[in-house]
Amino acid sequence: MMGRQEQPQNNLFHYGVNLDQRIRSNHPLRKVNELIDFDFAYTEVQSCYGNNGNESVPPPVILKLMLLLVFYNVRSERDLMDTVPERMDWLWFLGYDLDTTIPNHSVLSKARKKWGVAVFQSFFERIILQCVQAGLVDGSKVFVDSSLVDANASNNSVIDTKSLKGQLHKNYKKLEARLTEQPEPPANYENKNNRYVSSTDPDATTVNRGKPKLSYQVHRAVDGKNEIITASAATTGTVNEAHVMLPLLEQHEVATGLKVETVVADSKYGTIDNYLACHTLGINAHMPGMGKANSKRIAKLNIFQDDQFVYDQHSDTFRCPAGQTLKRKSLHLHRESSDYAAPKKVCAVCELREQCTRNKAGRTVKRHLRQDELNAMRQKSQSVEAKQDIKTRHT
Repeated sequence: MMGRQEQPQNNLFHYGVNLDQRIRSNHPLRKVNELIDFDFAYTEVQSCYGNNGNESVPPPVILKLMLLLVFYNVRSERDLMDTVPERMDWLWFLGYDLDTTIPNHSVLSKARKKWGVAVFQSFFERIILQCVQAGLVDGSKVFVDSSLVDANASNNSVIDTKSLKGQLHKNYKKLEARLTEQPEPPANYENKNNRYVSSTDPDATTVNRGKPKLSYQVHRAVDGKNEIITASAATTGTVNEAHVMLPLLEQHEVATGLKVETVVADSKYGTIDNYLACHTLGINAHMPGMGKANSKRIAKLNIFQDDQFVYDQHSDTFRCPAGQTLKRKSLHLHRESSDYAAPKKVCAVCELREQCTRNKAGRTVKRHLRQDELNAMRQKSQSVEAKQDIKTRHT
């Protein structure tokens, strides 16, 4: 049965202590308490509770406890509950008095499991809407990024699912059952490491950035006006962050009701798919392209760059630095590109071959089916405004 919180009674003051008078006027929790109505949680989670049985901790109190956990960067829920009776400002914010029995830390994990994601998403969107109404969010320019978060799991819990020794591990059967119960990830998420899995936290993944460790990844979109987070997503640590950019932009527009005009990100997001998707949506993509990595590889080989091969749109051919014609030799629909090459016998006797390729079959140049649109997006990403936005993102 869902519990409801009564207004504090006179017993709040029987020590001669008025908590409201003890909390300074400019305390940040006063502003939160003034602007945010947590009582919406009663309606949101009504279906999660029955009409009989023990009364729960009131849902608004649970939301406030979770907010304190994040707002004050408390290490764990146990530490949070241990600290609550020692903090008068927290007691006041929760609507507690000095004698109130503090709930067990397990109420938070139970509530998360019982409520699901929808309640917290609603809470997040309510706050964003208030920021929009207060003029704190412009909505037109969005900065996208991600960061790794350490999982609360030991590397010793990692099992090699393709190893016989791993399958003989005492926790393997439990792990296998848990993996079977997990929902399928979204189609655009790519988990490159499904071999090594933690037996205690299967959702966490081993990420090889520096010292390998179990991690999650938090993705966020930040409005450029006042650096307010307007969209967020959590995935395993091995998800390619470039695949999460478009869902974040969509979430931003839904939450704010405002149209994105410019997205700013680092080179990890500068994929062909993202550039072309932004072109289709009419969004400026201020982010360095991943094509620079290929240019560096070619430069290391000390051979001609791709841009030294001139494309002729009328004949659908390339002309190489030696003046030879490269015609289309293959079409790859799955990656939406074509390969162009000169006859093998022509490349074999070319006097510029050593400067052109190390491939025995000759030089091949790739061209995307939407190359003109891709070029236009890449050119805009090199503009003065784009470079300034990228610089701002780094500060």
